[in-house]
Amino acid sequence: MEYNKREVLLEVNNLCIEFGRKKKNRFRAVDNVTFEIYKGETFGLVGESGSGKTTIGRAIMRLNETSKGDIIFKGHRINGKIGKEMDKELTKEIQMIFQDPMASLNERAKVDYIVSEGLYNIKNYKNEKERKEKVENALLDVGLIPEFASRFPHEFSGGQRQRIGIARALVMEPEFIIADEPISALDVSIRAQVLNLLSNLQKKKGLTYLFIAHDLSVVRFISDRIGVIRKGKIVELAETEELFQHPLHPYTQGLLSAIPLPDPVKEKHKILKVYDPKCHDYDKDKPEWVEIGRNHFVLANKREQEQYKKVLKEFN
Repeated sequence: MEYNKREVLLEVNNLCIEFGRKKKNRFRAVDNVTFEIYKGETFGLVGESGSGKTTIGRAIMRLNETSKGDIIFKGHRINGKIGKEMDKELTKEIQMIFQDPMASLNERAKVDYIVSEGLYNIKNYKNEKERKEKVENALLDVGLIPEFASRFPHEFSGGQRQRIGIARALVMEPEFIIADEPISALDVSIRAQVLNLLSNLQKKKGLTYLFIAHDLSVVRFISDRIGVIRKGKIVELAETEELFQHPLHPYTQGLLSAIPLPDPVKEKHKILKVYDPKCHDYDKDKPEWVEIGRNHFVLANKREQEQYKKVLKEFN
């Protein structure tokens, strides 16, 4: 796939996000992160809990303030202060699917209101008839019948509730959707259904996804490219199969080795790679974000860069 010729929908440049009021107690959750997402692709962002992946997603949604850097959507900077019209436009064009389908839905509201909430906020309908049609179409898109609109969230299973959450995002007719661990709270049997639904919706509606997860095997199924994040820094970024076939950074190798194997004999005898940050010597030779192979980026110092280049030469 020739990425250089594709249209960039979203750019994140040197992004830093800090929490805490006092300077002494400031905590940097996201540290100098840079990546691009192309129109029509699924970009996977993978890391352990607390790595900063959800914080980045919430910053793109304008829910988290940024300390430094730029978030550029369709050529316009969207972090920091923006006008009312731009804010309204972004509400339509960028939507989020949340991790917990139980906590993200208002238990006291009917599905009709839950799905319509965004429409109400920015008055994105001409009359009541059009609003109801939009809700019905959104429910049908996610495999639910329109009659469900008169029910409450507690009447549905976890998988159905997540479909309602997806319908709530779809009803706004967005171009870009941030899916924040959308299947981690679901039963294993339901996960594949939701992933297939997201994949089908992408083809049908030309959507672009930022898919946030901690499970690399799930991200492999749906993503075109994957960024691996650790403690607020992206350590490696490559096309999905390239990352799985030729993982360079020790942290990526550790995550991949933790994926369970379907063969119990191989699973029993496999060797887990435990990442130790002490394996890097960054005292004098500082790491930098570089392209080691074609569309394969890694955070490494000069000595590591030479090692990684040799590894890729051996594979090729």
